[in-house]
Amino acid sequence: MNKNRAMSVQSETIHKLENEETGARLVAPFNFNKYATIKSMAEGMLDVTLLMSNAKQLALVINQGSEYKFYIPLIVLICLCLLIQVVIFLFIIFIAKTNVNEVEKQKKLNQWNIIVTFLVGTTLFLNVFITALMPGKKDAMLT
Repeated sequence: MNKNRAMSVQSETIHKLENEETGARLVAPFNFNKYATIKSMAEGMLDVTLLMSNAKQLALVINQGSEYKFYIPLIVLICLCLLIQVVIFLFIIFIAKTNVNEVEKQKKLNQWNIIVTFLVGTTLFLNVFITALMPGKKDAMLT
């Protein structure tokens, strides 16, 4: 009788596991559109922080004055970077508003994502040069 009871408990356990696998444990379907929207919002917020950082750098360079040896190159690089960041932000808004679940729009969205990634890489490259040319404490003492 104990053997039958053990088999009964074992079969109930197997049955419960089967029910879990077949539907008792439901997993919500993944919403790619919500994921893409949140990703775009996060990317946009990061772009805004970099935009604010570059605006601060521009103010520092302008305060340094035109006698600083890298004044013109820094003004040009920072303004170019700011312009690219505004374009990136507009692209991100466009991408976030588009429904990624619509198959006919997925190819276009992929192209936009590639363009945004290239522009972000460009701003990264420009910011390396901007940071390298920014006036330091030694330069601030000279003016």
